[in-house]
Amino acid sequence: MFLKFFFELRAKELHIGLTEWLTLIDALDQGLCGSSLTQFYYVARMILVKSETDFDKFDTAFAEVFKGAQADEEVTYQMLRWLDKEELTELITKEDRELRHKQNSEDAPIDKEDVETKFKQRLKDQTEEHNGGSFWIGTTGTTAFGNSGNYVGGVRVGGASGYQSAFEVVGARKFKDFRDDRVLENRQFQMALRKLRQFSTRLEIPKTELDIDGTINKTCQNGGYLQIEMQRPRKNAVKLLLLMDSGGTMIPYSRLVNELFQTVSKSNHFKDVKCYYFHNCIYSKLYKTPECENGDWIDTDWMFRNLGSDYKVIVVGDAAMAPEELYSLTGNYRGPNGGLSGYEWLQLLKSHYKKIIWMNPKMAPGNAPWREAETAIKKLLPMYKLTVRGLNEGMKKLMETR
Repeated sequence: MFLKFFFELRAKELHIGLTEWLTLIDALDQGLCGSSLTQFYYVARMILVKSETDFDKFDTAFAEVFKGAQADEEVTYQMLRWLDKEELTELITKEDRELRHKQNSEDAPIDKEDVETKFKQRLKDQTEEHNGGSFWIGTTGTTAFGNSGNYVGGVRVGGASGYQSAFEVVGARKFKDFRDDRVLENRQFQMALRKLRQFSTRLEIPKTELDIDGTINKTCQNGGYLQIEMQRPRKNAVKLLLLMDSGGTMIPYSRLVNELFQTVSKSNHFKDVKCYYFHNCIYSKLYKTPECENGDWIDTDWMFRNLGSDYKVIVVGDAAMAPEELYSLTGNYRGPNGGLSGYEWLQLLKSHYKKIIWMNPKMAPGNAPWREAETAIKKLLPMYKLTVRGLNEGMKKLMETR
């Protein structure tokens, strides 16, 4: 069973080495988990998980491997419906809660194993809804299980906890928002793009910022007579070029790409930002709008001539195209090729811009043989999956000094 757990954790992409696994086995040998599955969960998570971003992966692996062991305490959908009684919770006053909370606190400490045993038995025996009682699983009551009640410690089933004191939350995935492989939102884009900063005072802007060191130095040289020195404020010197795939297989990712576009366009800390669109691959024309309409475009050669090599380039696309569309001189399905294949245009892009990455919203693992075009682009340009982790790695790549 435990070997299966190890392989399931690795399948969920948790980086668990032999040292961590042997440490867990040693903890089991020393009886640190007793016979409690709950205790084993916490000990295993403490030893094996190195970052909170992996907590949810651990939880899902744990649930899949040990679901049989937890079958006798499954909470049915009907039970959760019975417990969804927000209106009853609101009837209890704050004073009443505090009083009953104090009374419970003065009682003898709860026996965790006894509560768990009773909870499992109630799950088997209960056949109807209960509210405000002292025996069954329900709401606003004084039992050690249910939700919106007033018992200090116990098993909370669904709902919201009044005191956050339950020792087990059944079925909750509290750490899913910590994952770094989840879909990006506007805030994640903002945080990642802030890494693209190279501050400089060499910009041709007015000297509007007080130079403290310069003022002190000049004042001292002037016999203590105050002489104010001003300097140009430090501004971000990064120039960003965003090239986005639009239409076709990218339609499911329209909202995601739009979030990125909105974040970049509203950002005021770049020296310059340019955004253009393409369909499947970059050819001799780049479009000004995501509709990619013929005529509403610029020449890619014009971009090379007017947007210097100091621009940092982010290409966003799923690289999902037939090989002939990447390699053939006549394979472009929209717009002119300019006598070159898509792959040759990408080579020109790489040779002109030294800092360039490709962000892919559905990148296949490894070099997938059924995605020949994506594999070829991966070998040409640094490619990252469009997730929180991938975007952060991409920003680091763009900011490398070499």
